[in-house]
Amino acid sequence: MSIDGYDEEIPELEAPDWLHHTKDFVNTGFWAVARRLPAIVREAVGLAWRANPRDTVAAIGLNLLAGVLTTLGLLATAGVLRELFAAGPTPDRVRAALPALIAAALATMARGGLTIAAGWAQARIAPQINYTVELRLYEATTAVRLAAFDDAGFAEEMDRARDRGMLEAASIVDTTVNLITGVVGVVATAAAVAVIEPVLLPCLFLSALPAAVTAVRMARREYIALLARITRHRRRWMLGHLMANRHTAAEVRTYQMRGFLLAQYRRIMDVDTAERLDLARQQTGTRLAGASLTGLAGFAVYVLLGLLLLRGEIPLAAAATALLAIQSARMSLNNAIYAANQVYEDALYYGDYRDFLERARQQLPNEAGHPVDGFEEIRLDDVCLHYPDTDAPAVDGVSLTLRRGEVIALVGENGSGKSSLAKLIAGLYAPSAGRITWDGVDTGDLDPRSLAAQVGVISQDWWKFPFTAGQNIHIGRHDRAPEHVGPSITDAATAASAHGMISELPYGYDTLLNRQFKNGQDLSGGQWQRLVSARGFYRDAALLICDEPSSALDARAEHAVFQQLRARPDRAIVLITHRLANVRHADHIYVLHEGRVVQHGGHDRLMAEEGIYRELFNLQASGYAA
Repeated sequence: MSIDGYDEEIPELEAPDWLHHTKDFVNTGFWAVARRLPAIVREAVGLAWRANPRDTVAAIGLNLLAGVLTTLGLLATAGVLRELFAAGPTPDRVRAALPALIAAALATMARGGLTIAAGWAQARIAPQINYTVELRLYEATTAVRLAAFDDAGFAEEMDRARDRGMLEAASIVDTTVNLITGVVGVVATAAAVAVIEPVLLPCLFLSALPAAVTAVRMARREYIALLARITRHRRRWMLGHLMANRHTAAEVRTYQMRGFLLAQYRRIMDVDTAERLDLARQQTGTRLAGASLTGLAGFAVYVLLGLLLLRGEIPLAAAATALLAIQSARMSLNNAIYAANQVYEDALYYGDYRDFLERARQQLPNEAGHPVDGFEEIRLDDVCLHYPDTDAPAVDGVSLTLRRGEVIALVGENGSGKSSLAKLIAGLYAPSAGRITWDGVDTGDLDPRSLAAQVGVISQDWWKFPFTAGQNIHIGRHDRAPEHVGPSITDAATAASAHGMISELPYGYDTLLNRQFKNGQDLSGGQWQRLVSARGFYRDAALLICDEPSSALDARAEHAVFQQLRARPDRAIVLITHRLANVRHADHIYVLHEGRVVQHGGHDRLMAEEGIYRELFNLQASGYAA
């Protein structure tokens, strides 16, 4: 990049996960693919069998029967030709050929019906496989410990499994059935030729080989060209997104970026178009060479058949049937080769899905444990928390006690470990060292589901769930039993100063909060935070974690939220906020620095000490005093 002029190309985007195995596939030879096919076919058939054994048997079995009928049809055709070419009056030849002709017609009709039935069974397998693999994936991703998502390797494998590996499950079965169908077609044709005249088998393979080699070469060249274009396609997509986007339109015009973006786009398109034209030329050459070799092979077959006929070594009917068989075998062989390439690539990505499920299985929490129904005291003894790939602990040797009915506040500068400590208290993470107990029982010995049911979280980092306003509150305790007494949705919304805001929406609590859907609406940051607070109040948990619950609220809404927090003396509250005026009435204030508790006490005691708390409180107070 120069200072006076900018002529550097747009930086390369990272390859998406759905292209993870592309280079491996391109660099794998066809015979290496062929050697792995038996194992892949077994795995694909096993996957289909688990989804639906009956449809699996139907899809494969009917194709096998169709192959048998292909053999019978060719044999019947040979019988028809043999009778037609026999000596004698023409009506007699037709009458003699009539049984074979009827058999050939019936075989053709039955084969067509079996092929349709096999296609129906094959089409039924795909949605059932999708149902099975998608459900298994999301059962795994929602069951693993939260700490798994902090592992970069886990997250990468999850993205690959979700973005393509899961999608290839149905494809690998579909292409495997197509591969079996193609192979069966070749074998059935060869079997018919072997019965009719074994000496013609070499003719069958000689005629099909050039077309098969051409198909392999063209598919490989097309795929390699696709790989070479991927980088340019990503850059072109990015530039197109910048030039046709509502969110970038203002800056593109403000900085007069039109010429710059179009120049970059033209440069990429020029190279891409030139390479596409070159590929078309190469493919045409390959196709021409393949057609020439196929023609030569066909000519050689005709010459060989002619010589055999002249020498009386084969009958005319057998030679004619062999020509029909050659056309059928060539088509089946091409289909089998294409399916072999496709099933190998599909297997690579399906392997990502299978490997991820195994990795996720190792990240599952221990489901066995003592049930939890509330608590009187939560104690942390010298707990630590290390995130993956970090040197310093986020929480370092913290000890504290939280009793039911108390409010404790966690105070400190950004990065001091407040949110990490709150996640430990909430049970979202297991401590790397130390011990957390609920009424004297280690949390590792408690049932994680019933423990989580005792915890509610109001976080500063929320997700805008694409549900209605009422559903966004209801998911806070969607599984509440009818006999359980708790706040209603409107009660929770009122407590969070959200009821009036929701009532003013076009459809009230039934308003869908996502503009991507018809009649959808969106909320401001402060309105969303009120809704999230209402969700936390609706959960009605014994332990409520409030991590910056008022960061986007106006003064009136903030006051209402903190009044509500103080209105329930029967639950324990962990409060994290940078607005220290809101922690003055906490029962205990813990001041953190670099993951450690450096001060502890009430507001008056901490203000009487030299330390971080008094410094931060005075800094905020000075702004109001001034």
